[in-house]
Amino acid sequence: MASAPRWLSELKKALSVPENKGQTVYQLATADPNGRPHVRTCVHRDIVQPEGYPNLPVFILTTDVRSPKISQLRANPQAEVAWWMAGSKDQFRIYGSVRIVASPKADFKAGAPPPPSLALDKMDEQGYDWEKKRVESFNSVNAQLKASWCRPVPGSTIGSYDEASKWPQKLPKDGEAQSEEEEQQVEQALKNCAIVLIETLEVDWVQLGVTPNQRTRFTRKEEEWVEEIVVA
Repeated sequence: MASAPRWLSELKKALSVPENKGQTVYQLATADPNGRPHVRTCVHRDIVQPEGYPNLPVFILTTDVRSPKISQLRANPQAEVAWWMAGSKDQFRIYGSVRIVASPKADFKAGAPPPPSLALDKMDEQGYDWEKKRVESFNSVNAQLKASWCRPVPGSTIGSYDEASKWPQKLPKDGEAQSEEEEQQVEQALKNCAIVLIETLEVDWVQLGVTPNQRTRFTRKEEEWVEEIVVA
């Protein structure tokens, strides 16, 4: 039976180090249709894999379906994560192909065909419920982030910072609204919530906490991971 790749075990080990507690944010790099790079900080949400295939991990993060990163990923469905853990001085750069799961009610088109998938195709064949996962992800984030998804389009121009005071600041989970207005706001926020799936294809792990520094590159070949020691 297949086993989890060593890089994933090392990533989880690094996250368990007390000095790395709470370091669940990473930088996500994308490119727009003109080739211009864009990077932003995102919060890691989960890692899933097809049943019986721990060797095919998929990273999950949440976003606003109206955000610029979505149009970038629609045009070029691949991305790279840079995850730095200051406590242990480990850096994991994770490259992969991307799929976006949007609400069935959202005005969303898939965009360019994604690169060939293995993990996501297997999960589709196994009947994985991505819409259920999207709603679970929405309910798992804090009330402030939920509220951000029912505000104007991210990056759109406003007249002053004071305009933000008119927007909802917190929203409850789906099904827990306390008024009709709040229920409508939650419905809008849930509609704008999307999850980004990154099927991992290559991982570059640098250990700066050891001397001399060590660097290992892991590349997925079909269902196997090839490991190489490279210059740090």
